[in-house]
Amino acid sequence: MSHICFLTPRTVNPTYPLFVFLPAMDGTGKLLRAQTVGLEKTFDVRCLAIPADDLTDWEHLSKEVVGLVIGELNRAPQRSVYLCGESFGGCLALKVALRAPHLFHRIILINPASSFNSRPWMAWGSRLAQWLPQFLYHYSSAALLPFLAALERIAPPERQALVEAIQLVPQKTSIWRLSLLAQFEVTPAQLQSITQPVLLIASNADRLLPSLPEAQRLAEWLPDAQVVTLPDSGHACLLEAEINLLEILRSANFLMDLHSANEQVFVSDR
Repeated sequence: MSHICFLTPRTVNPTYPLFVFLPAMDGTGKLLRAQTVGLEKTFDVRCLAIPADDLTDWEHLSKEVVGLVIGELNRAPQRSVYLCGESFGGCLALKVALRAPHLFHRIILINPASSFNSRPWMAWGSRLAQWLPQFLYHYSSAALLPFLAALERIAPPERQALVEAIQLVPQKTSIWRLSLLAQFEVTPAQLQSITQPVLLIASNADRLLPSLPEAQRLAEWLPDAQVVTLPDSGHACLLEAEINLLEILRSANFLMDLHSANEQVFVSDR
C-alpha cells in the first residue's frame, strides 16, 4: 500500500499562505485541477491524495493529515494555513481541525458530507453495494453521476475526469469510505470549540445530499461561520465552469492580508 501524501502543483510558492485541500470520496486530489490555476495566484496549494486501497479510520486519516501539514510548516513556518474540505473531505477537515486547531487560520467546508445519515437511502445503498458483483458495481457508480454533479454545468474534460476518478476507487474502498460517513459524528460542543473563521459553501441544487440545510445547521454551532449559497450548483460544484473558488473567497471577504508577514504558528504536534 502506498502512503497518504500531498500532491504539489507545478508552481510552489513557500512565501504564500498554505492552502490544504482534502478531496471527496475519490480521494485522488486531482479533481481540484479546475480551481488550481486560480488558487495558485494567491496560495501555495497542496491536495491530499489517499491511496485507493486505504482502509483506515477517521482517527488515522486526521493524524496523517496533521503530520503532513506540520511537515509543510516546518519548512516555512511563518505563514497562515487555510484548510479546505469538499464532501467526504469536509468531514475529514472537521476532524483535522479538532485534532490540531492551533495549525489553521481559516477553514472552508464545501458541501460537507456530514449530513450523510439524513439520507437513509444512501446508507441502504452502501450496504447493498457489498453484495454487488464487480461489473454491476461499476454500472451503479455511473448511475450516481446525475446525483453527484450538475453535468450540464461541467465541461466535457472535467466530466471525464470525474468519471475516471470514480472508477479508480475499488469497490471495497468505496464501501469502507461510505461506512466512515455513516459513523461520522461531530457534537455541537466540538463545533463550538472551532473558533477560526469558517466559510460554508453549499450547493442549493445538490441532488445527493441536503448541503444547504446542513451548512445552515453547522453555522448555528460554529462560533464564527458564514454560509455562501451556490443557487444552481450540484454536489461536485468545484468542477463547474462558472465556479471560481478564489473569487468566492474574495467575495466573502474570507482572505487575510495574504502577502504581509504572516503570524507565527506553533508547529509541533500535540
